[in-house]
Parts: sequence; structure tokens; C-alpha cells
Amino acid sequence: MELNLWDKQLSAHEVKSIVVLYFAMDAATMKPQHRPFSIKLWPPSQNTRQMLVTRITGNLTTKSIFTQKYGTLSKEEAEENAKKIEDVAFVTANQHYEMEPDGDGGSAVQLYAKECSKLILEVLKRGPAKKEEREVLVSEEPAASLNKVFDISKGPRSFIEASEAENILGPLKEPGNSYTKICFSNRSFGPEAARVAQPILISMKDQLKEVDLSDFIAGRPEEEALEVMNIFSSALEGSILRSLDLSNNALGEKGVRAFGALLQSQSCLEELYLMNDGISEEAARAVCELIPSTEKLRILHFHNNMTGDPGALAISEVLKRSPLLEDFRCSSTRVGTEGGIALAEALETCTHLKKLDLRDNMFGVEGGVALCKALSKHAGLTEIYLSYLNLEDEGAVAIANSLKESAPLLEVLDMAGNDITAEAAPDLSACIAVKQNLCKLNLSENELKDEGAIQISKALEGHIQLNEVDMNTNSLGRVGARVLAQVVVQKPKFKLLNIDANCISDEGIDEVKKIFKNSPDLLGPLDDNCPEGGDDDEEEEYGEHDGDQHDLESKLSNLEVNRED
Repeated sequence: MELNLWDKQLSAHEVKSIVVLYFAMDAATMKPQHRPFSIKLWPPSQNTRQMLVTRITGNLTTKSIFTQKYGTLSKEEAEENAKKIEDVAFVTANQHYEMEPDGDGGSAVQLYAKECSKLILEVLKRGPAKKEEREVLVSEEPAASLNKVFDISKGPRSFIEASEAENILGPLKEPGNSYTKICFSNRSFGPEAARVAQPILISMKDQLKEVDLSDFIAGRPEEEALEVMNIFSSALEGSILRSLDLSNNALGEKGVRAFGALLQSQSCLEELYLMNDGISEEAARAVCELIPSTEKLRILHFHNNMTGDPGALAISEVLKRSPLLEDFRCSSTRVGTEGGIALAEALETCTHLKKLDLRDNMFGVEGGVALCKALSKHAGLTEIYLSYLNLEDEGAVAIANSLKESAPLLEVLDMAGNDITAEAAPDLSACIAVKQNLCKLNLSENELKDEGAIQISKALEGHIQLNEVDMNTNSLGRVGARVLAQVVVQKPKFKLLNIDANCISDEGIDEVKKIFKNSPDLLGPLDDNCPEGGDDDEEEEYGEHDGDQHDLESKLSNLEVNRED
């Protein structure tokens, strides 16, 4: 297909649509992947990128309303601009994709197309450049969107002293450098090295948009670490950052306050990462105090801290000031029922939420019931992780019923390790049945048994997007495992079924493997399955011997999941 974007005087929107269509067609004609129908639109092949450069070159040299008004580019200049356009657009889209690696790349392609069309229009409107201006291939504004990264995190962890800092940070001292993101992670700065970095950071803080200082004081005594933090904080004070990562630094309250100057000067933060920082109750209060504005905050990650209930109360105040929040992670933070209820109530104000991760806390039933009220207001939610919250049946049912009426685009549902039994299966199934975009379902480490597994299986029958189901450690027997396998193996995009650590008989294992005989890689390992895991009464109940192996399946064969439009 000849892609000529301009001979019909197309609009920028039409250009974007055509580029997206081109890449979709290209992805569909690529060499087939290992599993049929599993198409990744990103990244494009090198050949595809080169073909796009060729097409952009052709469009920059084709007669159009732009060339009539602004002049025609020579082939040489068009080629130079085409390469730069494609490269800038690719880097921008690829960085977007790396933040969402579990998708099919569709949003990255959209961004790629948008950047390409925008830059093509700018070059055409600018017209041919004079020879002495040839070095400026694309205007300064799109060049800034390249978001050039200076990253010293690769390689082994090591201490950095003053002399090495002078050498490593040399590129940042070059006049006119275009770095907008710095990553100093995985290298431990001492005070002398920090003083080398200080004037460099001061000189370029007006251009910085993203700063990653995660794990940059490892192994330093507290006094040295706090001094380093104070130096970096004062150097970056007043910068207008979009993203700040201070994770893996064992901050505590002293460390949070050492970054006080930097934190207090931020009014445009969109992303803040404070993971594995030893954030206690006092430190959480300091975070709440030192961040004056979170009105633009979209991502807040607060994983693996020792916040507890009092700290959760402080973080809930941050949530109340973050109306645009889209991604909140507060997993493994020792939050109990009181803190869980506070967070749940605060999340009611975050109506733009798309991803919620509260795993590995102790919300309990009351916390789960409180959370269901917040979930009812999150129409845009696509991923929810609620494993190991001690929800039990009552909390799980409340959440399932709330999600059933909200979050129509839900793609990931994780409720592992919550002591959920087959009693809750009807409500869970009713919720799952209406989530047609569901890709991943994790109900592992519960007590759903065969009865619950069969109800869940029937709810999944129409889900063509489904690619992963985890039902390990659920006391499943032969019948439940077989029914679940029969349902998921038919899914065009399916990648993995995990039913390990159950009580499936040897005959049942053979049946499941036979179901997956044409795609054995879709079935997870069964090394921890225990055929003798249940007692005789349980085996009889689930039909595992005495010729009654189909009893349960027969009882549930006409089961109908309650689906409400």
C-alpha cells in the first residue's frame, strides 16, 4: 500500500489515523508469533521503521498545499528530517510503552503516530531550511519532547567518590545539552561526590523534568547519607519536575525531611515514587506536610513501607488533595482495618483512578466493605490488586458486587489469598461474567474448591481477551481442573493457566495435559500438586472415586451465572 499522506490535503487527525492503520496492517503481516492471534503492535521492526522514514521522505517532497505556500524540501533535507522525525517519535512512544509493558502496544502506536504527524506538519510549515540552518532538523519544541535521558544506573552497584563523579557526570556539564531526565540509581554517592554533582544540577535544574534518585546512598552511614540528601535537595530546589523517584533509600522521617527543600518547591509533580523507604507513621506525616500541592499528581507509589494505620491516615490526606490520581500503589505497608477504611474513604475523591494496588495489608472484612464504596465511583478502573487483605467471603462479596456495577473496562482482577470459599463464588462469578475486557484473573490461595472453580469457569466462557488465570492452591480436584482447562484453552489470546498446588488426581492431571496437548506451554507446572491432599470424605464429595467422579460436574452442569445488564 502506498502511504501518501498529503496528496489529498489531509488533516493532522487523518494523518494520525492512517499511520495507525499502517502499523496495524504491518503488525498483522509480520512473521507469526509462537501463539496464534497474539499480536503485539509495539515495537515496530527495524524494517518497518525504515519504511516509515522512506514514506515520510516522500511526503516531505510531494507537492501539496504546504509546498505551494512554504516551498519544497530537497530530497537530502527531507531524508534528514524524516530520520529525525521518526527517531523522536519512536523514543517518545517507546518510553510510554515501557511504562505499560503488559499492553499490546496500541497506545504506544497511537502516540508514535501522533508525534509523527505533528512533526511532519511542523517541518512542512517551516519549509526548506537555509544551508547554514540545516543542523536544526526539527524545531526546538519537539526536540524537547525527546526527553533525553542521562542514566548511570547500569552495571554493578558501587560507591562513587569525587574523582569518578567528575568523569561520569561530564556530559551534564556540556553547554546546551538536552537532558531532561537523570537517573543516578544503583550508584552510592558520598558527600564529596554529591558536592561535585551540586553545581551541575543547579546549572541544569530548569531543564530537568524527571529525576530518579532511587537507591543512591546505599551503604553510607546515616550522617553521610543525610548530608548527601540535603545537598541534592538544595541543588534541585525550585526545579519544575514531572516525576521524582526517591525509592530504596531507607529515608525514614529524617530522610524525608532532608529532601524537604526539594519536596516543598514542587507544585507540578505528576509522578512520585517512595517505595521501600522505611516510611513510618512520622515519615508519612512528613510526606503529607512537605508536599504542598498534589493537584496534578497522577501516580503515587508507596510500596513496602512500615506505615501502619496512623501513617495511612496521613497518606489518605495526600489522596484527598490528588483529584487526578490514576495509579495508586500502597502495598505491603502494614495497614490494618482503621488505616484501610481511611484510605478507602479518601479514594472516593480519586474518580480518575485506573490502577489500584493495595496488596499484602490487613484491611479485614470491614476494610473490604469500606473499599467497595470507593470502587463504585471508579468507572475508569482497569487494574485492581487486592490480594492478601484478609477479606474473607463477606469482604470479597461486597467488592465483587461493587465492581459488578462499575469499572466496565476492568482488565486485571487480583483477589488471591483472601480466604474466599465457594460460598462467595456466585457473586464473584456474576462480577467476572460482565467484565468482557478481563485479561488476567488471580484467585490463587483461596478455598474455592471444585464448586467455585466450575462457577468461575462458566463466567469466563465469553471472555475472548483472557490471557492468564491463576487458581493455584484452591483445593481443586479433578472435575474443577478439567472444566477450567476446557474453558481457557479455547481463548485466542490465552498464555497461562496455573492450577498447581491443588489436589488433582493423577487421572485428572492426565486429562488436563491432554486438553493442552496442542499448546503445552499454556499450562503452568504441576510439580506441587498433591493427589492425596484431601481426605476420603472430600474426595467422595468432589467425585474422585467410587465411580462418582462426574457427580459434582453433573450437579453444576446447568449452572447459570447471574448476569445483569
